[in-house]
Amino acid sequence: MRFRSLKSKLLLLVSALVIGSGLLISLVVTQRYSKSLLEAVTAQAENLAHATALEATDKVLINDLVALQKMLDHQLRSNPSIAYLFILQDDRIVAHTFTKGVPVDLISANEFVPGKNSHFRKITSTTGEHYLDIAWPIFGGKAGFLRLGHSEKPYRQQMAKLWLQMSALTLGILLFALTVTLVLVRRVTRPLGALAEATRKIDKGELDVRVQVQGEDEVATLADSFNHMIERIEHYTQRLEEQTLDLERAHHQTRTVCGIVQEIGALRSLHEIGSTLIQTFQNILKCGHMVLLILNGNREFLFALSAREVKTLRESQHIKTATAALEGLTNITFTKKRGLSPPLVPDDFQEAVRQAIIPLHHEKQLLGALVIGCPGGCSCSVEEIDVVGLMLGQAAGAIKRAVLQEEEINDLQRRLESSAEFSGIIGKDPKMQLIYKLIEDIAPTDATVLIQGKSGTGKELVARAIHRRSPRKNKPFVVINCSAYPATLLESELFGHEKGAFTGAIRQKSGRFEQAHGGTVLLDEIAEISPSAQIKLLRVLQTQKFERIGGEKTLNVNVRIIAATNKELLQQVKQGTFREDLYYRLNVIPINLPPLGERRNDIPLLARHFLRRFAAEQSKKIDDFSPESLRLLLDYPWAGNVRELENTVEHATVLAKGSHIEASDLPTVLHTAAKTAQRSTPPTLVEHESKLLVEVLEDCGWNKKQAAKRLGISRSTLYEKLKKYQITQRTTH
Repeated sequence: MRFRSLKSKLLLLVSALVIGSGLLISLVVTQRYSKSLLEAVTAQAENLAHATALEATDKVLINDLVALQKMLDHQLRSNPSIAYLFILQDDRIVAHTFTKGVPVDLISANEFVPGKNSHFRKITSTTGEHYLDIAWPIFGGKAGFLRLGHSEKPYRQQMAKLWLQMSALTLGILLFALTVTLVLVRRVTRPLGALAEATRKIDKGELDVRVQVQGEDEVATLADSFNHMIERIEHYTQRLEEQTLDLERAHHQTRTVCGIVQEIGALRSLHEIGSTLIQTFQNILKCGHMVLLILNGNREFLFALSAREVKTLRESQHIKTATAALEGLTNITFTKKRGLSPPLVPDDFQEAVRQAIIPLHHEKQLLGALVIGCPGGCSCSVEEIDVVGLMLGQAAGAIKRAVLQEEEINDLQRRLESSAEFSGIIGKDPKMQLIYKLIEDIAPTDATVLIQGKSGTGKELVARAIHRRSPRKNKPFVVINCSAYPATLLESELFGHEKGAFTGAIRQKSGRFEQAHGGTVLLDEIAEISPSAQIKLLRVLQTQKFERIGGEKTLNVNVRIIAATNKELLQQVKQGTFREDLYYRLNVIPINLPPLGERRNDIPLLARHFLRRFAAEQSKKIDDFSPESLRLLLDYPWAGNVRELENTVEHATVLAKGSHIEASDLPTVLHTAAKTAQRSTPPTLVEHESKLLVEVLEDCGWNKKQAAKRLGISRSTLYEKLKKYQITQRTTH
């Protein structure tokens, strides 16, 4: 089929462009989405492998295979994306999740590469299912290796769905474009046909031909220009020569800009993009004072990019100042010397006579600006600055992409930090997770809660978390410390009194229950309440009614009661110091808080939380704890629980001199406890292993091949252990 008419060619061209661009866009989008999704799946699998390996370390080291198997089964059930798990130790499988045994081919399908944290390999099963297999070392490989199979089925399903959506969208665009093009081509080709006929006559020598086209559109303008073409041919020839020179110059600039934009598009991080752009602009303008200010979409961050670094400004005042200076700018603007000042620009900008600001927009939204500090002898031309502005505008998409990536990284960091916090309570220990779940379940109800735990475990924090997540959160939360008042005043504090009810009652006073109407009452240290107050409190729990001391009017209140104690309340009932009926009224929902010694994994989280708070209060820049100080914190028994840990961190923050908390900054009691524990500590696993190696080697006459065979390990493993424990034949004599 031949396409001679303009109409047919236009239709063919539009179809080709729509189909080609649709396929290209589909391919690019799908590839990027596939890469991003695969990276997310890989990161998720790596996090699961890392967390599982950490959790399995202790169990492998102490050879608790039952707990290890339970842990693997729990991971398999709680993570649908995990297809299988098994642990290799010294070329043998110590635990796995396969119902019919581990496939032999799977064991050798992926092996850990020394010197790396992990090793990934894609594996296809005999049934055609695809998995991402991860080999992760446990305890640096000394306790074996974890193999985790992560299913790629959800990833492939999403890719197939994306292909279908992109195909449907491309087909819809093609049909719409062809319909619109057919209508427009008919309107355009009629006057163009008349113009073509006149051109053929002129080719035959009929110079008196004129084309009459009605209207004021582009075709009519073309016809008018055609009618005057002969008279103006000489003038056009001269202008054509001038335009050829301009076109060559513009072509050179366009090639330069496209090359820079292509290079920028291949970069991923904001630091790389900023450094490359600044260096390129400095080569063009011969100016060393440049900074690229980039705002994120929510105006939460301000990135200041120079040739040396990327500085992130979070202070709202700095962001407001930059936004006010850049908002509304559409063209290159020259300001006075003090246009923008540090920290928005580097300190060396103080030497500049004036500043040039080139605004940067992406999709008509302000993204930032390039600020140039012009020295006294500035030789930059307007054309060069225009070229810089053009390059900056073309790179806006890559900069926006990098900013979004920085936002995702910051958001991920915030979520990782906040995942350990629950309504003001810090902790990720499984025991605390169960308490968090219980709080979520009971908070929407009005059930009475009894919180028991040792002093300093955070009983009041749990009570406040229940209140904040309850429908009463906007009502009062009243804390009554029952041990802080003598028995003669506690009832007055709880229920109030009338004027003249006792000596010193000079006016009417409302009790804490009245003050908490509609809200929540926390009865702290409930075990210290007097027997008479217990009777009245029992009535309040049963009827929500009471009378003030010395009063006859019965008052109705609507409160939720939460009780807390550091004593074993049931034991108090058996001893007769606490009413049994009141105990069962309070013990509707019991919550037992574990002492800090039973949730040692939370000690680093809590310590860093307190460190950030006290460092901010004391205006100190302290990043973290040193390994030695963290070891002391983990080894200490913490009889005072979280409160004692908080006081210890405050003590260390006050004494700290550097950017880390050192062991010397911690209280003396921690060092004393560590020395006492060291003297009473039984031989460690390392000491047992070192002694066993020496005994076997001596029995074998230091024949390492025979010793390795007797120990059931390879010779390379034996050499590694001898090097680790610094065992030689000479040192044993």
